[in-house]
This record gives sequence, structure tokens and C-alpha cells, in this order.
Amino acid sequence: MKRQEFNITVENHSNSLYRFAAHFLKNQEEAQDIVQDVFEKLWINREKVETEKVKSWLFTCAHNAMLNFIKKKARMVRLTDEVHFESSENSKFSFESTQVINHIVGILPPVQKTIILLRDLEGYSYEEIGDVMSLSPSQVKVYLFRARLKIKKQLKGRNELA
Repeated sequence: MKRQEFNITVENHSNSLYRFAAHFLKNQEEAQDIVQDVFEKLWINREKVETEKVKSWLFTCAHNAMLNFIKKKARMVRLTDEVHFESSENSKFSFESTQVINHIVGILPPVQKTIILLRDLEGYSYEEIGDVMSLSPSQVKVYLFRARLKIKKQLKGRNELA
């Protein structure tokens, strides 16, 4: 991959990669850091990455980086014994549909959360998601079905409370 191809890749995929990371991490600065790290890794590995597979490579790299970041962040919290609770304003549930959906998606396991975000937010096919996550398209469909079922149960539970 030459400099021009790299620049085109950055232009074509930076926005969708950032959206994916921001929705996954719920923090804009952390998402920007992940995206920057991913493109830095792409530049370092530019000779190894095939141009046709760069999209799945980027999202795989971002997914792995976010999981590593979350694990590292959790270890740091345990090491310092600091538990940060959300303020009472943030912990109150807002019944606006977007916020409710974001909250429910946020509590899904990482694999299901990633698949939901890639499929429903970014519009990737089952095959593309499978490439990103090293899963078969049928496994992607199963995880997606289970994630949507969990979301449906959570929404149903909220409707009963209202």
C-alpha cells in the first residue's frame, strides 16, 4: 500500500470507524484515540495488508483495540480501588427512544454489541461482519438474533414498568 492508497483509505473509512468506536466506547476522545491507533497500525503494516481487505482489517483491528482498552481500563479501576459512579442525573433513565436503545445496546456482551453496531449502524453484510470478527456468516446471524432478542426483552420489561 502506497501513501496515496493509505490516504484514500483514511478518507473512505475514518468516519465509519469513528462512529463504530464512539458507539461502542461511549466516549468521543477514547474513540478518536482508537481510530488514530488503528490507522497508525495500518501504516506500520501497510505492506502486509491487502488493499481489497483493508476495510475488514481496520474494523477487526478497531474491535480488538477496543476490547483491549476496556480490559485495561477495568484492571486500572481494580488496581486503584476507585469506583466511579454516574451522577444521579445521568443514572436516571430517560425515556427518549434513542437513549433507551443506546443504554440497552450498551449492556450487551461485547461480541453482540459489536455485531449490532456493525449491522444496524454501519450497514455491513453478514459476510463483512464475519471477516471483521473471524466468524462465519451463520454465527453472525445467531449472535445478531440473540442480541436483538435481548434488546426486545429489555424493551418489553421497560414497557411493563412504565
